[in-house]
Amino acid sequence: MSSPSLSTMLFTAQPHTPAAGAAVPSGASLSAGASPLGSPLSSPGANRRKPPYSGSYDFIPGQTSTPGGSMQQQAMGPASTAPAMHDFGGTTYFYTAGSQHARHSPLPAALLPGGHLFHLPHTALMKPKANQPSFFMQDELRLDTLRRQYLLAAQIDPVQHPDIPSEVDNYHTLYPLEPVPRDPKHRSSTFGFITSCYKSISAKDAMAYCLTRIHGFHMVNSKCMLFTDMWKKIQHSNIVQLREVFTTKAFGEHSLVFVHDYHPGAETLMAHHFNNPQQNKDFFEGAAAGKGNKTKPGMVNGPRQHAGLLPESLIWCYVVQLSSALRTIHAAGLACRVMDPTKILITGKSRLRVNCVGIFDVLTFDVNQSNPMALIPQFQQEDLLSLGKVVLALACNSVAGIQREFLQKAMELVTLNYSSDLKNLILYLLTNQGRPKSVNDIMPMIGARFYTQLDAAHMRCDVIEAELAKEVENGRLFRLLCKLGIINDRPGLGLDSDWSETGDRYLLKLFRDYLFHQVTESGEPWIDMAHVVQCLNKVRLFVCLFVSLNNSLFMRSSNQPASRFSLKS
Repeated sequence: MSSPSLSTMLFTAQPHTPAAGAAVPSGASLSAGASPLGSPLSSPGANRRKPPYSGSYDFIPGQTSTPGGSMQQQAMGPASTAPAMHDFGGTTYFYTAGSQHARHSPLPAALLPGGHLFHLPHTALMKPKANQPSFFMQDELRLDTLRRQYLLAAQIDPVQHPDIPSEVDNYHTLYPLEPVPRDPKHRSSTFGFITSCYKSISAKDAMAYCLTRIHGFHMVNSKCMLFTDMWKKIQHSNIVQLREVFTTKAFGEHSLVFVHDYHPGAETLMAHHFNNPQQNKDFFEGAAAGKGNKTKPGMVNGPRQHAGLLPESLIWCYVVQLSSALRTIHAAGLACRVMDPTKILITGKSRLRVNCVGIFDVLTFDVNQSNPMALIPQFQQEDLLSLGKVVLALACNSVAGIQREFLQKAMELVTLNYSSDLKNLILYLLTNQGRPKSVNDIMPMIGARFYTQLDAAHMRCDVIEAELAKEVENGRLFRLLCKLGIINDRPGLGLDSDWSETGDRYLLKLFRDYLFHQVTESGEPWIDMAHVVQCLNKVRLFVCLFVSLNNSLFMRSSNQPASRFSLKS
């Protein structure tokens, strides 16, 4: 791309020297409420306090011009090959009206806002905010995104960790996600093997994945890959998807590696809710003393506010997500087998994902069994029992409540502080019903609470889309600034007719000064990002306006009024 083509796209007017002190017509400013000259008429702070869309609206005519139109409408009349004339401040300007007319699609006349390209998203009205809404991403979402990017880029010093290989199969840049146990032979309480977890980068797609290594495991039969292929097909918003399983000797021994999606910043449900030893101590002491809250069953407010228990709405939120994951797994003919607080991840504020799926099916595969799927119905019943234990632990806010000797006291605590629906759900999951249970049977117990969670998910989606709308045009404006920066200030190519600061390139230089070198009435720099964004949006959208450009070098070296070039963008 040559520089003249870009300049022609941005500006299609010949520079002329108007009379000094020529005024700008009303409404010709590129910045709503501010003067386009070198000295804005108002304070920048006052302009920033105004809504970005409350300024003047620019009339964009269609194919048919209206009678009695403005000067800009008349200038864009019927297409003609002859150049059109316009007198501005005593200076006559010539331009081709047909070229300007052809830039617009044949749409009816419309009023477009003269401010920012995007209006303030309606989601700003969902909840009151202390600060005024802005057109930039919320600080909470920005910090959360930056934190995740920071975790994705985390690396280790290979000198301090010589036991971690640089590459494992098609994955590199391994980073441990769990602390090193004090006992190197410490076995996982869930799987019964020594395990370790790493963040890694795939050499195939450059995406981050989580590697779960099973130490010292030697696979003797590949028939277990039947379950792996079935797990790969499951995609659910509350399940950490299994991507690949392979064996390796990169760690100096036979190891089995499970590759799952990596969710930076996630923590287990155990660490998030049950990491405080005081919770178990209080529960033990309360159960031993036989203390109970003398309140009516199902009381919504009351002791739960002061006993450190979780809100019932949060527990139902977890129930909906976990039951939805189990429903998908059971419908696929599989069993979860890892419904445990140590294997459930929580991201954000209340988003749950079941982790480590598919590992048990490979580790416990029996090569002597003729039908590997025969035990799946039994494992599915164990999933529902494990779900009941998780819900009971959340209701008691302590994992001690799921122990057999404290089960009665735990149910009394649930009866005193939560609704009867939650109590019936726990009883259904924990007791033997005399017939096979199904995850679909708990849907009537959830009832209308499902719609509450659905509404919350949709509102969250609206907020994310609104935040995306604020930042979606950043790349386009950045590319436009890059093009302008590449062309401007090329003193080494002054003798080249395509790059010298003459003709169209000189107009680009003046426009650069108009964007970034505005000054106030006292001569101080005027720093207003809204002015820059607004001007770039109008240039990119070919908005037809008359603007006055100043030579900033001439203004700094002379006390006389600067020459101004009126042109059409």
